[in-house]
Amino acid sequence: MTNQSPKDLVPHFFGQTASTYDKVVLFTTFGKDNYWKNEIINKIKSPESILDLACGTGILTGKLAKKFPKSEIIGIDISQDYLKMAEKNSSTFSNISFLHQDAENLNLDLKFDCICSSYIPKYCNPEKLVKNCIAHLNSNGQIIFHDFSYPKNNLIKKLWNSYFVLLNLLGIFLPAWKYAFAELPKLIRSSNWVFSYKQELEKNDFQVKVQYLTWDSSVILYAEKPQSTK
Repeated sequence: MTNQSPKDLVPHFFGQTASTYDKVVLFTTFGKDNYWKNEIINKIKSPESILDLACGTGILTGKLAKKFPKSEIIGIDISQDYLKMAEKNSSTFSNISFLHQDAENLNLDLKFDCICSSYIPKYCNPEKLVKNCIAHLNSNGQIIFHDFSYPKNNLIKKLWNSYFVLLNLLGIFLPAWKYAFAELPKLIRSSNWVFSYKQELEKNDFQVKVQYLTWDSSVILYAEKPQSTK
């Protein structure tokens, strides 16, 4: 990762992995990805519109559409291959649309009641991403970010590190994932995304709450847009 920004890793991590992503994320998280996404959804308050940043293959997007069938839901992603897979996976939902956009340079000319994302924070610049979210958020809207975190407990850290050694070996059999399995733990260890995004959101007068999950290996940060005084 030397001389690379976290965002530079995205094409290396996801360039050839769209067709296997759903199975790999379910297997490598022991099914916890499903639980974490359900926890995101549990925090959303009856929105008329939702924006799913870096929607990937549409796992969270589909869950949102099922939970909020009357809501208009837009998923964006920087990868065309992932968007094609998302469209295929979400073909039964009439309230979802997908757009090719970079979350750091978001330009939709739309506002949403809720903006959420799973796994994007560690790759992005907090100031840029929060600024773009605010520009696309309705009054009293919600911003919800979810991503991995490096555990705090020493025993859990050892187990976590050992697990990624095993995943690195698994990369021999899944060559499209080998780079991600090798570099992802380094990125997670070095990332301070929870503090950075919390600080950036609070600087913009958001009320922020943080929920640690699964032995602190996963975090949901959710923020409420303050009540308008106008």
